[in-house]
Amino acid sequence: MRIARFTTGDDPMYGIVQSKDGQDMVYGITGDPLYTEIRPTGTIVPLQDVRLLAPVIPRSKVVCVGKNYAAHAAEMGGEVPEQALFFLKPNTAVVGPGDPVVMPDYSEEVSLEAELAVVIKRMAKDLTPEQVAGHVLGFTCANDLTARDAQRAENQWFRAKAFDTSCPIGPWIETDLDHSSLAISSAVDGETAQQGSTADMVRSVAELVAEISSVVTLLPGDLVLTGTPAGVRTVPAGSTVDITIEGIGTLSNPIVRR
Repeated sequence: MRIARFTTGDDPMYGIVQSKDGQDMVYGITGDPLYTEIRPTGTIVPLQDVRLLAPVIPRSKVVCVGKNYAAHAAEMGGEVPEQALFFLKPNTAVVGPGDPVVMPDYSEEVSLEAELAVVIKRMAKDLTPEQVAGHVLGFTCANDLTARDAQRAENQWFRAKAFDTSCPIGPWIETDLDHSSLAISSAVDGETAQQGSTADMVRSVAELVAEISSVVTLLPGDLVLTGTPAGVRTVPAGSTVDITIEGIGTLSNPIVRR
């Protein structure tokens, strides 16, 4: 099931994206699927006629994982850390499909990072890996944009990772997905940058979410970004970045400087 958040010009609402007679349609549902039972409203709109929004706005945080693909760790000049590397993005970093990524004025080197994002559906604390699946609503595409020059300049990554619009997600949440071996890629203006597979993750989704839950309580709507494959590159103002994950779809965002 694909759960989208969208608008037709009125207040945002949620819907289920399904194909009917060869056309993708959005079937409106009541409330927020994180908290309420999914019930149809009777609203049915062609997907091409809606504006997709970020499928979830995290209640509190985005927890990101660094160097979870060995090849990416190597291209960054290091190895996979013995202990999983975690950092945070605030919920103000989250934007949706088509929203502009605004390059911070203190950076001349913003890089893309294609990532599989996990959407938490239930409060999670001190989980075992076996319990994780019962606390996950589904998965979406994410772009962990990074001000690489700021990252090199400081030990802390706040300026590098937390700037507004640095975490596009979408186009929707896929709830029925075997995420163990999915093609994941990024492209800039149609030119491929990254090509990898979630099978290359050093630590699995279940391992990551369980370990994160031993550190912080994960709340409904929180996101866990699971790392990026090799091939990260800078993105110039005026370009468009596509993040594609098999079984989910493509997330596209323009890069701008103001």
